[in-house]
Amino acid sequence: MEENKNNRQAGRQGSTPFAQTYFHGTKADLRVGDLLTAGFHSNYGPRKNAKYIFLSATLDAAIWGAELAVGEGRERIYLVEPTGDIEDDPDLTDKKFPGNPTKSYRSTQPFRVVGEVTVWKGHAAEQVKAMKDALEKLKEQGINSLNDE
Repeated sequence: MEENKNNRQAGRQGSTPFAQTYFHGTKADLRVGDLLTAGFHSNYGPRKNAKYIFLSATLDAAIWGAELAVGEGRERIYLVEPTGDIEDDPDLTDKKFPGNPTKSYRSTQPFRVVGEVTVWKGHAAEQVKAMKDALEKLKEQGINSLNDE
């Protein structure tokens, strides 16, 4: 026990069985082992083929992703692991939410589906409508995602 205490004091982190959990909200029907890849039509903005795919370390941001995704499918939240580097999502980092409190990230590399969150509570219908209305207003103003650059 004393040895473990000394290791922590020396600034070394002990091993842990836990890794960062990432979420991806969508209406796509995926299975464990599937890869999410860039290059498909974006759910947002001008709906061009997306250069990036997105994930979040917060469940709330993934819920927004599922609720705002286009299509008629069931809203789903997947647990994903990146297969390559990830970086802050510039649409949500320092422009709208300084410091990236939503823990939203993007990558050009695939994400592997490792599970699904099957029990979660969405936002109130009026919140979703307000968000969709705000996104539509931005679209009318010609303001689209920075992520298609």
